[in-house]
Amino acid sequence: MFASRTDWRLEPNRFAAALEEHRRLGKPLLDLTNSNPTTCGFSYPEERLFAALNNRGALRYEPESQGLRHAREAIANYYRGRPGFFGAESSVDAARIVITSGTSEAYNFVFRLLCDVGDEVLVPAPSYPLFEYLAGLADIHPVPYPLIYDRGWQIDIPGLLSALTRRSKAVMVVHPNNPTGSFIKAEEAHKLADICAGGDLAIIADEVFLDYVDGTEQPSTFASDSPVLTFTLSGLSKISLLPQMKLGWMIVSGPAALAEPAMQRLEVIGDTYLSPSTPGQLALAEMLAMRGTLQTEMRQRLRSNLGFLDALFPRGSSVERLKREGGWYAVLRVPAASSDEDLAIELLERCDVLVHPGHFFDFSRDGYLVVSLIMCEAEFQEGARRFHDFFRRA
Repeated sequence: MFASRTDWRLEPNRFAAALEEHRRLGKPLLDLTNSNPTTCGFSYPEERLFAALNNRGALRYEPESQGLRHAREAIANYYRGRPGFFGAESSVDAARIVITSGTSEAYNFVFRLLCDVGDEVLVPAPSYPLFEYLAGLADIHPVPYPLIYDRGWQIDIPGLLSALTRRSKAVMVVHPNNPTGSFIKAEEAHKLADICAGGDLAIIADEVFLDYVDGTEQPSTFASDSPVLTFTLSGLSKISLLPQMKLGWMIVSGPAALAEPAMQRLEVIGDTYLSPSTPGQLALAEMLAMRGTLQTEMRQRLRSNLGFLDALFPRGSSVERLKREGGWYAVLRVPAASSDEDLAIELLERCDVLVHPGHFFDFSRDGYLVVSLIMCEAEFQEGARRFHDFFRRA
């Protein structure tokens, strides 16, 4: 009756079962995995947001396969002046933008554009587990390539090369990575471009966390002139802390001989779905414009929670906070006396603290736990204290 692509293991694993039982019993929970900004106490400009959505133009349906023109122009303006990997400054053409209902749909569009059944896309490991499901639903295979840690995270280029096969169609990068918080470096971006150019591969760059950098230097974007066919994905979910608006986009760049036919095919795909809502697109420029105060508040929250975490676990502690450069998460390397799943369950049951076990993000071995940094400071600090006490007693 059902397709093999949905033949997932639907029974809860031990960790999920423990969390379900914890909640069923009504026990308190300090959720250090919460990455939903709408539940973390941020001060949204409500009147401004509601006014933007109160547009009578939404009564008229005039769909465009790539998304409404003025919405695409607002996205192009968001990139204006940013440094690009393959040029001093990125220059995004609104005609090369496709608006989607979130970045997951953008991934689906790109996978359907590039891949036949059974083809492969290379994905970083560790990284976010959603990619396995998105690839499976597109009838393709995600093939991991390793990120290695040595005073910071970097791509294992020999490992990436060994993962390539004749079925490889694209290399995915997450910039900055979720959960490691590591940005692609300029040297890595150029090496990737050389590899992809030599193998007729595309680059798929997920930049949803691009605005959240720990330092002061603005990171480069892949959304600029590129020597290879490149798809850069982002959206309102992280930029303006508005995941509920379900608006994302992709930018197509690269040699005209590849980018132009890619756009022609994407127009047909977009015209088939026409999924982005008109009210959201009409409000897109204003929702992007309001990101300033929200991002300032978010950056303050990230600094505060990261600083508290580092005070609890100074250099030389048994728990090490791994170096990160941006994003919303922190990776903690912990004593691997048991599996990450066992540690996460024990933290839940003994301390009422919820963290992600490392295998959730495809870490190659045990000894890693992941926490979100966007929670309200008081709740985060209490959860972090309990986390600290747990490992001090261990």
